[in-house]
Amino acid sequence: MGFSVQEIARHAPVVRVVVVEVKGSVPRGVGTAMLVSAEGLFGTIGGGALEFEAVRRARDVLALGGDRLDRVPLGPSVGQCCGGAVTLLSEVWDAARLDGVTDIVARPLPGGSSEMPLAVTRLLATARNAGDLPTAGIYDGWMVEPVSEPEREIWVWGAGHVGRAVVGVLAPLPGLRILWADFDDARFSDVPDGVETLVAANPADLVSLAPDHADHLILTYSHALDLELCHRLLGRPFGSVGLIGSATKWARFRSRLSALGHGADQIARITCPIGDPSLGKHPQEIALGVAMDLLKVRHEGDVGMARQG
Repeated sequence: MGFSVQEIARHAPVVRVVVVEVKGSVPRGVGTAMLVSAEGLFGTIGGGALEFEAVRRARDVLALGGDRLDRVPLGPSVGQCCGGAVTLLSEVWDAARLDGVTDIVARPLPGGSSEMPLAVTRLLATARNAGDLPTAGIYDGWMVEPVSEPEREIWVWGAGHVGRAVVGVLAPLPGLRILWADFDDARFSDVPDGVETLVAANPADLVSLAPDHADHLILTYSHALDLELCHRLLGRPFGSVGLIGSATKWARFRSRLSALGHGADQIARITCPIGDPSLGKHPQEIALGVAMDLLKVRHEGDVGMARQG
């Protein structure tokens, strides 16, 4: 979890615990963060004893006020075998503190000078003039972080068993904005934190709201609706489209989409079946395969969804 204004605002007031410095072997890198409320925990800085103690300290900060900086040698201090050291910054964030946050968050570490160092002033000016956000880290006693934005936008069409499984697996992953569409609000259950739901009598009417770079997963109860979604998406730009179904279903869809005027190259941009058929057909097995494909695309830098099956 990077510095996400939306995520912090959803849980505020909350303590944000962020890794600001590392030495040696450690669970997570600089900029990794989690949010700690009085009763909840969102994100992770690596788990284990380090995180357990960090959560305890964060709740003290939330109750008593005052940010704190902790340098934690992982071996002797918390009994973890990583052997490195981590410096954690715990800060209380509420609506007032979030007000005015823009693309870069720069502030002094606890106990440091409130006057912005020249090095940080120059860093911010250079970053904004060049449009290149700085790397999270400590600069002359100040912590500087870019505000994180979702790397990808995923539209999940259908709130049935597979849709719920897919959303449940994808929601905790960093860097994703997830929109979940169906025809009836009552079909949504246990909506994960941060997932946006959309309802329309004909969900295909929502296609026009999706940005050109969005990725789409079509998982509805109806083959007719699946076909209409494919048809409408093929008539506009998109990042990728994945359609649940068998090889037989896809053969019929290719023929019908061709009859609707779509060329073979455009139709081939749709991935069907989705996920990894070798994992099985249980909703969670399908969801795991879909998540694997999305992660492969992000880490390999491909432009479309990895084709399986």
